[in-house]
Amino acid sequence: MSAENKNLEAKDTNNTQKYTLTKKDINKCFNRLYIGAEMSNSYERLQALVFCASMCPALEKLYTKKDELVKALKRHLQFYNTDSIPGGLILGIVLGMEQQKANGENVPSDAITSLKTGLMGPIAAIGDSIIWAAYMPILIALFLPLAKQGSPLGGILPLIIYPVTTYILMYYLTHRGFRLGRDAITQLMKNGKMQSVIFAADTVGLMMMGALSANYVTISSPLKINVSGSEFALQKLLDSIVPGILPLAAVFAIYLYMIKKGQNFNKILLAVVVISLIGSVTGIL
Repeated sequence: MSAENKNLEAKDTNNTQKYTLTKKDINKCFNRLYIGAEMSNSYERLQALVFCASMCPALEKLYTKKDELVKALKRHLQFYNTDSIPGGLILGIVLGMEQQKANGENVPSDAITSLKTGLMGPIAAIGDSIIWAAYMPILIALFLPLAKQGSPLGGILPLIIYPVTTYILMYYLTHRGFRLGRDAITQLMKNGKMQSVIFAADTVGLMMMGALSANYVTISSPLKINVSGSEFALQKLLDSIVPGILPLAAVFAIYLYMIKKGQNFNKILLAVVVISLIGSVTGIL
């Protein structure tokens, strides 16, 4: 065989080299993102830095040439922000796309960036609806009675259960996203099933917030007035109209304030304290 043919054969061997991400590689990326998702936020790019750092173990394996690695790192330093737990789906899909790109498949850099940008909004909505609006209130409600009784388990167990369960969920979603790929996830987003899941989670979350408000927001009026020799109790009258109307009114007032003025918790807390003091001094509340 001539030297020229040997060189051509060597080139063909290099061109057909396949890069495969193992389960261990994916776990390295996943663990970095889970631990650091909320630790490196910046006003300019939010979670981009930690996402890029999470991708490093995979990118360093997939792109052996420095210029290709630099391009991949810059690609993942662009703006990125979503809920980190269901965001494991995005991590898994992107890892799969980077593997395809490194192996010479037709995966443009813009396609990877566009997919991240397109999914981070819907994924954030899923996380807000399921994790924060439904799962967290339910978890807290389960252990509030223990905390109310003075048991330290009421405060300790949620701090153990939450990270364990969310770690398992994000682990599953990351590996699932890697296996399914971009087409399956985008199709799932388009067929309306995710919207149904989000709506159901929102409903459950609102029910839990209503239940928590009814049980743990306590406002009553001790005001009693003698009218024509008979005693008039304001609280009894309010209960005959709508039981728990004062706690409900307080929750709705805070909610409307947050919609109109934003989540200024210092002002809300100050207003609650002032109104409570006025109500206590005047004997109305």
